[in-house]
Amino acid sequence: MDQDPTSASSFDSARALQLAQQALATEAQALQQCALRLQQQPGTGADFARAVSTILAARGRVVVMGMGKSGHVGRKIAATLASTGTAALFVHPGEASHGDLGMVREVDVVLAISNSGESEELSRILPVLKRQGVPLIAMTGKPQSSLARHADIVLDSGVEKEACPLNLAPTASTTVQMALGDALAVALLDARGFRAEDFARSHPGGALGRRLLTTVADVMRAGEAAPSVPMDADFSRVMREMSAKGLGATLVVDGDARVVGIFTDGDLRRLLESGTDLRQLRAEQLMHARPRSIRPDALAADAAHLMEQYRINSLPVTDAEGHLVGALNTHDLMLAKVI
Repeated sequence: MDQDPTSASSFDSARALQLAQQALATEAQALQQCALRLQQQPGTGADFARAVSTILAARGRVVVMGMGKSGHVGRKIAATLASTGTAALFVHPGEASHGDLGMVREVDVVLAISNSGESEELSRILPVLKRQGVPLIAMTGKPQSSLARHADIVLDSGVEKEACPLNLAPTASTTVQMALGDALAVALLDARGFRAEDFARSHPGGALGRRLLTTVADVMRAGEAAPSVPMDADFSRVMREMSAKGLGATLVVDGDARVVGIFTDGDLRRLLESGTDLRQLRAEQLMHARPRSIRPDALAADAAHLMEQYRINSLPVTDAEGHLVGALNTHDLMLAKVI
């Protein structure tokens, strides 16, 4: 549809801002009313608790269904459940009548979403679900609707009015549906003892996954890539090792390959500024003794925290006895997108 050429000239920015504020206020009020309903016992609160316990007891998945805007909300709810420890998938009610209903098993739980509760596509498959004996949780704005009457548990997502100034477009109602889905996911993850580490395992490509799953061993420079010199190495050898390995430092080890010190670019600058003649000094005279270190099985995020806390750019990686295992610097952590 072509844009009305007069719409830009007649645009009222004050009116737009007023409608935006009203829409947000309407949706906020709808959420508050939903929260108040959850406090009622018996009532919506008891139904919500039953929904959580039913899903926890199920041996299968949560199958989320919904048409139109409720379907879009349902896809998001299914994704949120799946990422927080509750196996879930979305099945389109229209496609369910043409074969996709085979995805639903007796061990599953169906969460059907419809503001009106009279969706034709959902109504068509309700008898089949009932014959299968699949527990049915209805999320609807009309607790007396056909969907609600067929359901085992009803979650009331009703709103007094939509945020749409015409009171037609699904706005406040879909906000409440989304929030109720989030509430289910939160209650379920808490009941399952779901941890941040569990969340990271389902989000390995995200920032949280990198922080909680990446270990020091994954990002460190190991073997010959880790710069090190013996305690009696002269200044020339120390500099060659630092330049060749590009860490900005070299580790100093004893005869048993235990880390006893570190010499960094910063140490070099400070000594040069002091006028010290470095040519006659050995590594044990140059080094900073007993440097901070980290274990290879520690999280890379812990290494980043250690560097930030002590304002250092390089860390030796050692085993329990202090033997050199590897090394890393802030650049390594940045490449791994840990920081």
